[in-house]
Formats: sequence, C-alpha cells, structure tokens
Amino acid sequence: TVDATGGALDPGTVLGKITASGKFVRHAAGAADGSEVEVGLLLVGIGAVEDTRTVIKRDSEVAQSELTYEVGADAAQITTSNAALAAFGIVVR
Repeated sequence: TVDATGGALDPGTVLGKITASGKFVRHAAGAADGSEVEVGLLLVGIGAVEDTRTVIKRDSEVAQSELTYEVGADAAQITTSNAALAAFGIVVR
C-alpha cells in the first residue's frame, strides 16, 4: 500500500517504507520512521490518497531523469539515494 495522503506522488517517486505500518511513502531523509531508507520506486502516479500501487523493489534499471527525489534533494542526496536503491538491485542510469 502506498500512502500519498500528504500530497500526490508522480511515477518514479523514490519511496521509503514506514516500519510500523508497512506502508510506502515518499522518501524523507530526515525522518526516523523507516521512510528515511530508500526501498523502491513508484511505478504509476497516485493522487493524494492511500491506495494499492505497483512498487519497483528490486532487479530493475531506471532512467534518473524519470525519478522524483525528495523535495530539495541536492546532488549528494541524489547520489546517496541512487546508491541505496542499487543495494536493492535498482540500477539508476
């Protein structure tokens, strides 16, 4: 389940996963609830609701130009996110 109640999410949004609920949300580097760890990408966009969506969690190759990173992410954060995704087998080109 993807929770976008905080605002719509575009396809390619980098996701974290809330430890307590198991729900995917937009990655938030400064959080401490599980969403600070990049664990996947949203395949199809979602409005500001909670719904079931397809999440890419492993073994894929994606174009960086199609990804939506955390708001305000700088080059260092993007590099860190890409490395974290690579650990799951998601290769960002």
